[in-house]
Amino acid sequence: MKKVAMSFFCIFIVILPSQVFAQPKVPILIYHSIEEYKGLGSGELYVTPKNFEKQMIYLRDHGFTLLTFDRWQDIDKVNKPIFITFDDGYKNNLNAFGIFQKLKNEHFKPTGTIFVISDFIGRSNRLSKSDLKMMADSGIISIQSHTATHPDLTKIKDYEYELKASRDKIQKVTGKPVIALAYPYGNFNNKVVAETKKYYLFGITTTPELFSEKGIKDEVYLLPRIYITYSTTLDEFAKKVEGK
Repeated sequence: MKKVAMSFFCIFIVILPSQVFAQPKVPILIYHSIEEYKGLGSGELYVTPKNFEKQMIYLRDHGFTLLTFDRWQDIDKVNKPIFITFDDGYKNNLNAFGIFQKLKNEHFKPTGTIFVISDFIGRSNRLSKSDLKMMADSGIISIQSHTATHPDLTKIKDYEYELKASRDKIQKVTGKPVIALAYPYGNFNNKVVAETKKYYLFGITTTPELFSEKGIKDEVYLLPRIYITYSTTLDEFAKKVEGK
């Protein structure tokens, strides 16, 4: 009887760990401009407000929980966690904010993270200090850092200005903690990670995959992201967020 019990236990350990111990695969999506493309810049970096709203409705209707990085510890506690991020701090990100407000209800509380370039705050096509403060105060948008001037961090020497000064300026504007850095162009190396760890709790790349915990060194400074672009169809969007 003991042999039978032991055999069953061994089969359980061999066959089921992928189900019992599997880590959730968490999509971290990257957007830039939420606006109709009018021929300026790269069209693929735009997503129309109409398409963005359809994508957020998909997340709502399929049980996703939208998180920001201050709730990172909740990825194991909520249903279908996902992160919506926007790079560069364009003025048209207000369109995304409006869509989040429109779709918010008792059961769906959309949130997102905007990574701003601190020295670009207030430019004609960028979010202003009042925009950032308003969104941060709403609890819907988390404002985080995309450095001070958007350099390739693997090619600079003044990390303190790009990382610390940027963090401090954004915190002064919003009155909220800045704990996450999106690496410009997605570029990083061991030096960049080491410098980022001095000032931030998270480092975000553009490595195109879903996040799943592997237990590797500096894992939260190597977070991957999936691009959503102008040409991404709703079916393609669904496959990306569902990990298919």
